[in-house]
Amino acid sequence: MDRAMRLDWLGVYAIFFVALLYGPVLLLPLFSFNDNIYITFPLKGFTTAWYRQMVENPALMAALKNSLKVASSVAVVSTALGLIAAKAVTRYRLPGKAPIVGMIMLPLVVPSIILGIALLVVLRKVFVVDLSLWTIGAGHVLICMPFSMLVLIARLEGFDKSLEEASLDLGESGWRTFWRITFPLALPGIVSSVLLSFTESLDEFVIAFFLGGNDVTLPLFIWSQLRFPAKLPGVLALGSCILVLSFIIVVLADVVRRRGVQSSKPTAF
Repeated sequence: MDRAMRLDWLGVYAIFFVALLYGPVLLLPLFSFNDNIYITFPLKGFTTAWYRQMVENPALMAALKNSLKVASSVAVVSTALGLIAAKAVTRYRLPGKAPIVGMIMLPLVVPSIILGIALLVVLRKVFVVDLSLWTIGAGHVLICMPFSMLVLIARLEGFDKSLEEASLDLGESGWRTFWRITFPLALPGIVSSVLLSFTESLDEFVIAFFLGGNDVTLPLFIWSQLRFPAKLPGVLALGSCILVLSFIIVVLADVVRRRGVQSSKPTAF
């Protein structure tokens, strides 16, 4: 009886937690169809005008283009670096491996505002680099690579290493073993890493705020529009689109990861 009661309370807690976490987010698409510039109940009416205005806004489209450029580049670079680092960590005995991995993972625990200020000082005062989409991309790689590395470490440790050893014993070089054995088996993790890094870069605001200069990404554009109440419905429509896109990417990444885990399990004959 006590166990059943604990399970009931656990279910109530889970429902409350999910509602508290996702309830405010789900209000975005609701108010994005409201025929009113004010976020109030009751809703005045149903309209898709804010979505039409969003598509016809040239500044928004330019910011979206910048974000897609940065996010796609960051996803590829972060995954490539994460794959190299994950292979080194899982396949070789490196001196000082624990401190090195700890340094790579530091961006996960350092506050973004501290990291943004530090990168701004280094880029402007030490290297005298002009702020642009390139500096935003460099900052995003720094924070996306740890995510990529963690995903790929889990994937590389999830399949039988003897397959690589057998390939090397049969005379294949390390490079050909990587492309013919390691890369195909690690592909689900690579896809997951690309999708997660893309989402993280697309949604990131603080680093882009400090390192963007005159180049505006989508989060910066949304932030600039919040100062004008008349433009708030368009921001809600844009936020709803980003929410749906992020949800699809994260779910797709998780599906690919799960299929990769299942495919790596040994099959009984």
